[in-house]
Amino acid sequence: MGRDIEELVKEAERQIRDHKWILTPKDRAVAAKAADDLHAAVGAPQAQQDLPAVARLEHLREALAAVAIALAHVHGRMAWFLGAAATALTPILHWRAMPAEHGPTFGAVPPPVEQYTEAEDAIRRLQSTLAGIATA
Repeated sequence: MGRDIEELVKEAERQIRDHKWILTPKDRAVAAKAADDLHAAVGAPQAQQDLPAVARLEHLREALAAVAIALAHVHGRMAWFLGAAATALTPILHWRAMPAEHGPTFGAVPPPVEQYTEAEDAIRRLQSTLAGIATA
């Protein structure tokens, strides 16, 4: 997940630098809102690591929802970028933090703690990039 987000970020930065992606005022506004929402969902690393798994997963899902909502408001390259970011974050949708209690889980699995951290770091990287787009 982290590697996928990093590749997306590098591609976005390259397209902006090479003037293949000309940012519109709407792109900047959506990027700013998404960056704020991602920051609110997944704050500082230490704060997240101190939370129980259920809360961490809730915050990760909030972040994925923020990306999806931002995607709904744009077209073109910004939509493609956010769509690819949402796709990279989809493993979050298959995670569970609660015990199955002998019932079906619809394929949800408990991830190792390291995967929470990787997902949170990927979201922070995406948030940083969106904040940069907002002010570019």
